[in-house]
Amino acid sequence: MENFKSFFKKESTAGILLIFSAIFAIILANTPLANYYELLINTPVAVQIGKLEIAKPLLLWINDGLMAVFFLLVGLELKREMLQGELSQLSNVILPGIGAIGGMLVPAAVYLLFNYQNQTAAQGWAIPAATDIAFALGVLSLLGSQVPTSLKVFLTSLAIFDDIGAILIIAIFYTANISFSALLIATTCLILLFIINRIGVHERAPYFVIGMIMWVALLKSGVHATLAGVLLALFIPIKPDKEHAESMLHELEHELHGLVAFVILPLFAFANSGINLANVGLDYLLHNVPLGIACGLFFGKQIGIFSFCWLGIKLNLTRLPQGMSWTSLYGIALLCGIGFTMSLFIGSLAFEETGTNQLFDERLGIIIGSLLSGIVGYLVLKRVLKHG
Repeated sequence: MENFKSFFKKESTAGILLIFSAIFAIILANTPLANYYELLINTPVAVQIGKLEIAKPLLLWINDGLMAVFFLLVGLELKREMLQGELSQLSNVILPGIGAIGGMLVPAAVYLLFNYQNQTAAQGWAIPAATDIAFALGVLSLLGSQVPTSLKVFLTSLAIFDDIGAILIIAIFYTANISFSALLIATTCLILLFIINRIGVHERAPYFVIGMIMWVALLKSGVHATLAGVLLALFIPIKPDKEHAESMLHELEHELHGLVAFVILPLFAFANSGINLANVGLDYLLHNVPLGIACGLFFGKQIGIFSFCWLGIKLNLTRLPQGMSWTSLYGIALLCGIGFTMSLFIGSLAFEETGTNQLFDERLGIIIGSLLSGIVGYLVLKRVLKHG
């Protein structure tokens, strides 16, 4: 329980920092400093070793490189939770698992209701299917000690399933121009990781060297490079050896948490949230893409999570955890409409190879939907917990 309280404290603080990073980026993008902001995130950065060259603007180094570290941490947390944590017990898995399925299917359907006639716009169907756990827990933490542990555990578990869904979506749907030679190198790396895990290697260097090669291979393959972080995490040893009191997985998770929560995610939010609102009119706000995203996050998430959980309970597949009511479940479902980081990330993949960004800005829908979900979710839970 102490580990969970520590996790909640870190995640909630990180969520608040994310809010300030996003606000700062929006402010910069709407002042005379906007040109400098654009110059910064578009600064070309190149690394070359012989004929191998990786040249990208700073924004993509953050999105493809630093976010791979974020996905490494996500993968470590998923592995620990499924083997040793809350998700290792079937009774704790069913309700958040059912809720997560509804929380991905319904928002995607809501988005497609607005965009099914436009093949290019329809590529963004997965944007409102994501939940930002740091942001959601940040809002939940504003309610203080009156929040029951069951609510925190449910929200965290649901967000973990949501992360699994997001990872699968990225792997299956957001790949382009597959290079099979690069994919073969990545597959070889996976085999090597499996071998060194099975023979009991507990030094970090072999895992990180192979992981770095796999990241470069995936970057060149057309499969999104951040998946290298998740794949690497699957092979990090979860059991300690004779020389270490803690396993490599637990040590890495502890060490990476601060870096990801207080450096990588705020940088990502800063680099991806700078929307210029100077010429934003009602027609811009009502464009089918941002409108579909905002409605998917705000309406789709709450409807999907609450209705699927209600159905699962009525069918006796699961039950409400102790300390949770239907109204508090609804409040949590609202908070899950805060997509922000993961929605921004999926949005950058959905439209990166089209010119559609010149006609709309999906970030506007993400911010509006997330903001509405956070405010209404906070107000609902505050009222519920006050009278509870």
